[in-house]
Amino acid sequence: MKYSALCYVLFLILFDVFLVKSGADEGEKDGVYIVYMGAATANGSSKNEHAQLLSSVLKRRKNALVHSYEHGISGFTARLSAAEAQSIAKNPGVVSVFPDPVYQLHTTRSWDFLKYGTDVKIDLSPNSDSNLSSRGYDVIIGILDTGIWPESKSFSDKDMDPIPSSWKGTCVEARDFNSSNCNRKLIGARSYNGPGDDDDGLVNTPRDMNGHGTHVASTAAGIMVPGASYHGLASGTAKGGSLGSRIAVYRICTPNGCAGSSILAAFSDAIKDGVDILSLSLGSPASRISDFKEDPIAIGAFHAVENGITVVCSAGNDGPSEKTVSNGAPWILTVAATTIDRRFESNVVLDKKKVIKGEAINFANIGKSPVHPLIYAKSAKKAGADARDARSKDAVEIFAYLNSTKNPVATILPTTVVSQYKPAPAIAYFSSRGPSSISRNILKPDIAAPGSNILAAWTAYDGEVTDEGREIPKFKIMSGTSMSCPHVSGMAAVLKSHYPSWSPSAIKSAIMTTASQINNMKAPITTELGAIATAYDYGAGEMSTNGALQPGLVYETTAIDYLYFLCYHGYNISTIKVISKDVPAGFACPKESKVNMISNINYPSIAVFNLTGKHSRNITRTLTNVAGDGTATYSLTIEAPIGLTVTVTPTSLQFTKNGQRLGYHIIFTPTVSSLQKDMFGSITWRTKKFNVRTPFVASSR
Repeated sequence: MKYSALCYVLFLILFDVFLVKSGADEGEKDGVYIVYMGAATANGSSKNEHAQLLSSVLKRRKNALVHSYEHGISGFTARLSAAEAQSIAKNPGVVSVFPDPVYQLHTTRSWDFLKYGTDVKIDLSPNSDSNLSSRGYDVIIGILDTGIWPESKSFSDKDMDPIPSSWKGTCVEARDFNSSNCNRKLIGARSYNGPGDDDDGLVNTPRDMNGHGTHVASTAAGIMVPGASYHGLASGTAKGGSLGSRIAVYRICTPNGCAGSSILAAFSDAIKDGVDILSLSLGSPASRISDFKEDPIAIGAFHAVENGITVVCSAGNDGPSEKTVSNGAPWILTVAATTIDRRFESNVVLDKKKVIKGEAINFANIGKSPVHPLIYAKSAKKAGADARDARSKDAVEIFAYLNSTKNPVATILPTTVVSQYKPAPAIAYFSSRGPSSISRNILKPDIAAPGSNILAAWTAYDGEVTDEGREIPKFKIMSGTSMSCPHVSGMAAVLKSHYPSWSPSAIKSAIMTTASQINNMKAPITTELGAIATAYDYGAGEMSTNGALQPGLVYETTAIDYLYFLCYHGYNISTIKVISKDVPAGFACPKESKVNMISNINYPSIAVFNLTGKHSRNITRTLTNVAGDGTATYSLTIEAPIGLTVTVTPTSLQFTKNGQRLGYHIIFTPTVSSLQKDMFGSITWRTKKFNVRTPFVASSR
């Protein structure tokens, strides 16, 4: 018997004894814990250890099990005492044991003053080409969210081909959801209740009772629906980013939130089901971001990527403060939010006809004269709501008016739609910003996409009306990085359909290196407050639907890159061998692994920190030719800020065949003793046809 196996058997014996002696402590309160045991293997020690450890838990507590993970991910979620959890964590086959977290959807509060159900759909981007976005065919997008409203016209399967043979999933039935609700468009549906949901009487169903999941799914892959609008606003044809893609829904969120245990269960099932893309518009708040081995999204995404699935996640809505970006693992494609060139204006008129321009959706007919009492918005916020949700960027001017009179009055004018609004895009105020608080040497977010005032499908039956008699629209306008995420998921599906053999990292690279940093005024993209945007705001820039399809070159971030990342992040080789199924024989962490070495993994952006004094930092990158056979010579362009010298060798790259890989070296050298701020620039490789841009940030912090 091998030493590790002997240790494991001894652990099980001691664990059973421990349960008998101390597991029944009356004074100790149980909790729900996730036991993460790394990668699942088809056979061998991982599967056996999982079964034996789970059996030991159930022997003591028959109702302990919440979820078991066996596809791609090994582990389980169970009701345990804190002492039991600590004992399990000592097992050599366990990576981590942590309390089941609850994540939240990344949508902002709707600006609808009338609380009617609403929903709106938008094209992949304001300049989207329908011929490009229509591709998808047999690509399957998995949506982890609040479920789906299958009756929406966005999910019709008219004229679609049979379900692809690669699909191995199912369409579960529930009290309000039948297998017949699935079709050749919506090919699969699963649902997962969190640990306390059954106790609260919540139905375990894929049906979307929130609307968020329906909105997200239709943004990613809804079909064309003419005549879509929200009460007449934003009227036009609604369609998703990848019209031909199939949708598989994994309902993980309930009114109680999105349980980490449910998220892992959905990842495990999605790996088994055969999805190609996974889209998650949710995450932890900036104040509670966990290390990767205790983050269910990071864990699930790692194993999904190991199995060839591209994982796209929202960056969060905790902007505009720095270090607020969530879902920052390098194997995740992290999406910030931008505005589009359509604006919903609803102006506020103060006494003496002073007009404050505002953006809102308002159907209330309360008159044009300012006769209504005006109060401080914080005083009117809902109990438990964040005060930030109630503020206005025009606060100074409004406060001045409030303090100038005993009886402040105002009115709000009905919404008008401004098309071809400039400047656009701009970084949405709410969009979370970099750098990552977990790993600053990976530049996050990765990319930006439309996420403000997005029209997409909603939850409403034909003819359904509100108590006031107004018909509930089948489309709604929403804002958040929740809305930007599925735009990128749709584009990832389009790329997968065009290039089926591409890896998740190649798809990510194509989207990032072809992004735009220019708005519709041919000027640099700014934030909503007017400052020039940086890579902390939008990563590589605003996604380009045309450029991503022809990137020329891509950065392949390999499985080995991710293993080295784990080394540099501080994990030991024993833990890494449990986490990953792809550790090659002889692989070892460098003896002096440091976080600064993370900058050298082959990522499509570069982040260099602790660049102090005038000491240089050497970085290496490798590009892969995906433009086909034939000679192509790429010339170099460097955009470097004052105070930083950036040297690249060689200064040209010549490719002669498809799949060829060529590397280059970068030396970052400060020309001052200390960089006073984070400094941004880019390295671009160009031909007449292609521009491959790599953003970078350098800092002495």
